[in-house]
Amino acid sequence: MGKVDPIRLSPLLVVTGMAREAALAAGPGTVVVASGGNTARLREALAEYRKPVWRGVLSFGIAGGLETGLAPGDVVVTSATVADDRRSIADAELSDWIAKRLSGGGLTPLRADIAGSDIPVLHATAKATLHERTAAAAVDMESHVAAEYARSFGLPFAALRVVCDPGVRNLPPLAATALRDDGGVSFPAVLSSLIRSPAQLAALPRLSRDAAAAFRTLRRCRDLLGIGRGLPDLFELLGDVA
Repeated sequence: MGKVDPIRLSPLLVVTGMAREAALAAGPGTVVVASGGNTARLREALAEYRKPVWRGVLSFGIAGGLETGLAPGDVVVTSATVADDRRSIADAELSDWIAKRLSGGGLTPLRADIAGSDIPVLHATAKATLHERTAAAAVDMESHVAAEYARSFGLPFAALRVVCDPGVRNLPPLAATALRDDGGVSFPAVLSSLIRSPAQLAALPRLSRDAAAAFRTLRRCRDLLGIGRGLPDLFELLGDVA
């Protein structure tokens, strides 16, 4: 009987929102689930894994900034997720390992809470209100769901999120409907939104620059951690599943 690869049997579960994020995380040692910007669909997808064999759960992708001063490309490694007034503590050892790896690679990750939202948070006023209520540094639509799932099975959880849109900036309405179910961009939906509200065109160049900056940093984080490339050091930290 041939040798069984433990990485194949007990990978890291990576939760993302967009197909572009999922593509960065895919590879040996990971199983990736993308929400397509729909938290209900993400919960349904995770519920399919009733007997998980993951070594840990990582929320990985871009996020909206909430804390003043955060700019596109800034990195947040979660201390906890906050949603519906419930604070779920991240695994300290896993989060510390991530933060140290990124710092060793020349990045300056912020250790802070990440707010979870089941709907897109598009407007600066809504971001300010959410920051005041939660004191979170950033917001996304997946980390709190991933944390819930990890907690239900007693799995180590962490989130690594790169700021795309700062807290002071509004996103155009098309951002709320731009994703397909698989997390890819729905160009018909984007076009339809632009036809209804052509003024959104003015926001697209800046949004494109912000996204480019965020994904450059996210790719750098991926490389520093070895995500999708076997994760040997991380798996040594986490050990194998029981």
